[in-house]
Amino acid sequence: MSTSDPIWFTPPPRPSRPPAPPEQPEATQVDIRIDGQPARVPGTMTILEACRSRGIDTPTLCYLENLTPVNVCRVCVVELAGARTLAPACSRKVEAGMDIQTNSDRVKLARKMVLEFLGSSVDLSTAPQAQSYIKRYEARPERYGSDVETVDQPVKIDNDLYVRDYSKCILCYKCVEACGTDAQNTFAIAVAARGFDARISTENDVPLPESACVYCGNCIGVCPTGALMFKSEYEMRQAGTWDETRQTKTDTICPYCGVGCTLTLHTQDNRIVKVTSPLDVDVTHGHLCIKGRFGFEFVQNREENSGSDG
Repeated sequence: MSTSDPIWFTPPPRPSRPPAPPEQPEATQVDIRIDGQPARVPGTMTILEACRSRGIDTPTLCYLENLTPVNVCRVCVVELAGARTLAPACSRKVEAGMDIQTNSDRVKLARKMVLEFLGSSVDLSTAPQAQSYIKRYEARPERYGSDVETVDQPVKIDNDLYVRDYSKCILCYKCVEACGTDAQNTFAIAVAARGFDARISTENDVPLPESACVYCGNCIGVCPTGALMFKSEYEMRQAGTWDETRQTKTDTICPYCGVGCTLTLHTQDNRIVKVTSPLDVDVTHGHLCIKGRFGFEFVQNREENSGSDG
């Protein structure tokens, strides 16, 4: 090709160093009060983030750092001076002059009632976080009785990777968010119906294997109650062999591709029983694909050719 060719051009010189990223303006600081104590925090923070920055343990069930807040569980509510209603701390942004009470009698009663309603309508036996909140707020779900429709739902076992036990579902929307724009963008599930009929459902209520589900398992990774569970964990629980006190966690890098996702291997008796991913890793923020989350069986199912000469 000659230099007279019309498509010939001389590329511009490469810069000696990459351009610096644009400077991000610092967030405006606002003055608030939390439980009577003055605090100065970035105006971009939510009330929950501000409370946690001060070491205040505000309970949450539907909130997770890698998901968009949806304000449905109402366990994180706080009281704002001058406000008519309690505010969800997970999504409400701080404002200058806010006077926040995280442990007032009104807040404690609201949290106690929410926990009693949840505990009386679903099975929280595999939800240690919810159980700890019930103990903290001295909630008594049993006073509402145990004859609840949701508890009677059968466990759905329709694949080899995970099971669904919606008798434990508190409709926190976490699985829906993870299946949607927050992680997988598959949109295989959503909350269908309203009121007592509300439930997690596939499109047109088709069986899961016939839905758009790609079995990434990100819904399991965010479920707070065990309504969604690894089949390996479910089978061990049924056999009475699941024992978290005997389990260890080891971080490693997923071997399946070059993305570099961090896997946390949960092992018991020298066998991998399930795989999760840390929320604070920038590569995936806790989310994985089907290979990373479920592709560990080859590690412990190798054929032993003890009689082979090779």
